[in-house]
Amino acid sequence: MAPLKIESFKLSLPGIIELTFLNYGGIIQSLLVPDHKGEMGDVVLGLEQKEQYLCHHPYLGGIIGRFANRIKKASFVIDQNTYALSRNEGKNCLHGGKEGLDKKIWDVEKIDGTSFKLSYTSRHLDQGFPGNLRIEVIYKITIKRELIIVYKAKTDEKTFVNFTNHSYFNLAMNSESILNHKLQIKADQYVEVDRALIPTGELNECKGPYDFRFGRILREVIPDILEGIDLTYVLDIKKDWAAQLYHPQSGRELTIFTTEPGLQVYTGHLLNASVVGKEGKRYEKYQGICLEPQHFPDAPHHANFPTTLLVPEKTFQSQTIYRFRTC
Repeated sequence: MAPLKIESFKLSLPGIIELTFLNYGGIIQSLLVPDHKGEMGDVVLGLEQKEQYLCHHPYLGGIIGRFANRIKKASFVIDQNTYALSRNEGKNCLHGGKEGLDKKIWDVEKIDGTSFKLSYTSRHLDQGFPGNLRIEVIYKITIKRELIIVYKAKTDEKTFVNFTNHSYFNLAMNSESILNHKLQIKADQYVEVDRALIPTGELNECKGPYDFRFGRILREVIPDILEGIDLTYVLDIKKDWAAQLYHPQSGRELTIFTTEPGLQVYTGHLLNASVVGKEGKRYEKYQGICLEPQHFPDAPHHANFPTTLLVPEKTFQSQTIYRFRTC
């Protein structure tokens, strides 16, 4: 088999926002935005060399699918047909299986000076998922200091889909952990999960350390939860934005807008210094936070969750905007 040809691509509005991504997994390798002094800095975790992404890493910056998050017992049923999926987290399927979209070579086409289109066709039974699925993802930057990601997909058979981006954000440019960041989420509920992080089907009220409706410094909350947060929050669709992350020392603020019904929040508490990132930095516990707009985990097994079923007559489409500013 010929070696994978990994290429990098860049979008730049100098002094405003700069994005570098790979055709491998659509991985966002770097995202530069200014601080309150106007100095550009990289606000996502990543690896120094693009070839390093071929080695094991915790989904740094990748496009996640065909189904983001977990599917219980790595199987589901469509029209009385049972599909066995790739098991890559015990008995469960995580982030599309062992060879998910984050490990595929995407076709990349430049649309204009501020946007690229990435395309990939996932064949029938790729990682066990039914249907030939054509996926398109658009990366676009704007003068509003935004990164816009648009996901589109079509299938020739009924299938389940759930896409997101798995970037780890650190508005302090990795000079410290994310514990001094302030997080606010417009959600009154979160998806209850068991010890294996599989949904029970219940939605819990956001209260105590899980309540971010009015904004909280992560350092003040994390000790109450012992390890950290790895939950899907049920977004209030009546609100214009979903979540905000703010780092007082740099003045950087990230606001997320999305058409998705949920936001997976993962505080990077499983990072253990085994990954050596940019400039030789070892990514330790709480080095980055993932804020992943998506549908709910294990949705194929819960009729009360927003559906993730895609049929041939329909086109899946969603949009997420990451907007930065300084305060």
